[in-house]
Amino acid sequence: MCGGAYYLYKEEARRVYFPNPTAELPVLQRTGRSILIPWGRRQKQSGHLPVGGWARLESIHAGRWDRWFPHPVKIPVLSFMEKDIEGNSHWFDLTKGHWLQGLYIALGDEHRVYVVTIQPETENTVHDRWPRVLEG
Repeated sequence: MCGGAYYLYKEEARRVYFPNPTAELPVLQRTGRSILIPWGRRQKQSGHLPVGGWARLESIHAGRWDRWFPHPVKIPVLSFMEKDIEGNSHWFDLTKGHWLQGLYIALGDEHRVYVVTIQPETENTVHDRWPRVLEG
């Protein structure tokens, strides 16, 4: 489900984990530069946007996010972290030209990015959701 991310921001390597309430993810702007956006919202964080750090692709297509006028965005990470059934962390590198799909939403001064997830293509996976990796 993507519990962590590793990326470069202004030539500085950063490793973030969703449980950290200050976690931010890079979002690629049309200018080609990245800006950091808060990664989702945790249960006890103030705000009005959805709790969690992920958006199921099927829920986006079903219109469940429409009330926030979402925008698809590119999240340029070098790798993301998933935990296995025993709780051990595993990092998965993205190849050059690939990125995670994100969903950016804003409400007043509050803005957040959520990692878009899909059902894994392979059977017998630990998680029923996997980050959507795209190319281009």
